[in-house]
Amino acid sequence: MILEAKNKLPQTGLHKILIRGTNWVGDAVMTLPAVASVRAAYPRAHLAILAKPPIDDIYKMFSAADEIIPYENKYDNPVGVFQLAWRLRLKKFDAAILLQNAVEAAIMTLAAGIPLRAGFNTDGRGFLLTHPIRRTGEILKVHQIDYYLEMVKALGCADIDRAMHLETHISPATARDIIKQYVPGNGEPVIGIAPGATYGPAKRWMPERFAAAGDRLSAELDARVVLFGGKSDWETAEQVRKNARADMLNIAGKTTLQEAVYCISQCRLFISNDSGLMHVAGALNIPTVAIFGSTNPVTTSPAGEKTILVRKPVSCSPCLKKTCPTDFRCMTLITVDDVVAAANTLLRKS
Repeated sequence: MILEAKNKLPQTGLHKILIRGTNWVGDAVMTLPAVASVRAAYPRAHLAILAKPPIDDIYKMFSAADEIIPYENKYDNPVGVFQLAWRLRLKKFDAAILLQNAVEAAIMTLAAGIPLRAGFNTDGRGFLLTHPIRRTGEILKVHQIDYYLEMVKALGCADIDRAMHLETHISPATARDIIKQYVPGNGEPVIGIAPGATYGPAKRWMPERFAAAGDRLSAELDARVVLFGGKSDWETAEQVRKNARADMLNIAGKTTLQEAVYCISQCRLFISNDSGLMHVAGALNIPTVAIFGSTNPVTTSPAGEKTILVRKPVSCSPCLKKTCPTDFRCMTLITVDDVVAAANTLLRKS
């Protein structure tokens, strides 16, 4: 165990536990083992997860929570935080475990009258928590799955296998029905591509190279290329589609997050920047090629047994910046051949 808490949560007497989930798709996926650890430690407790839509879909689909509480946009201001706190107060939680690192989560759960409040002492909130955990330099060097898992283990929660196997939560029949709604055809294999990334352009490989890689792989596999993402990714996905010779289908922003997850579960191959959907595909054990530039694969590589990272080690990476201040070499050095070769290696193994 990397972390030690000054005191641990009681092993009995916690009947209602609130978990404040994280705010991004990829982060939510990486918190799932931590949520499972809490559930294993308190199997009879009523477990509720507070998360923003549509991120709450991840917890609905892949956690053993008894209740999902949407953190709606109307609460996303100082007055709204206290309105939500009042709503939570009525539910009479015994404890809150804050996976989100912001001070707002601590203020809200204190205002809600939750007697036990646990989480990392980040954002100056340690004095608001009854069970603060010091975030050490060591914990910042581990994978985010372990970052969250070690936190709840330090509170006395169960030591569990970090593997997720999200595919076991997916109904194949439902997935087939949903993908047919968005990808008409004769059941040919589907190659998923997620060319966007919410954090900024420094995480995005070039659209014309995604298009070229998709063209080559679709011809080799006799497959249909489908472009995934949220509404903010539609324009980037459209650039890929326009640069492609193959007839690629852009469904970015057209599906709900839950529908996108079902569709990804039916892909033969998935190619993505470091993004939330990359984490979904990896944890679903879909063969996933993950392209990394500005971000750190040590901490945010996709989970799963069928992933390959494509990355060129350069002196300035990982910089973790939204926009490259120099020549974008971490991405421009990654060729179409690199990505196609990684895809073919995965396909030979699967």
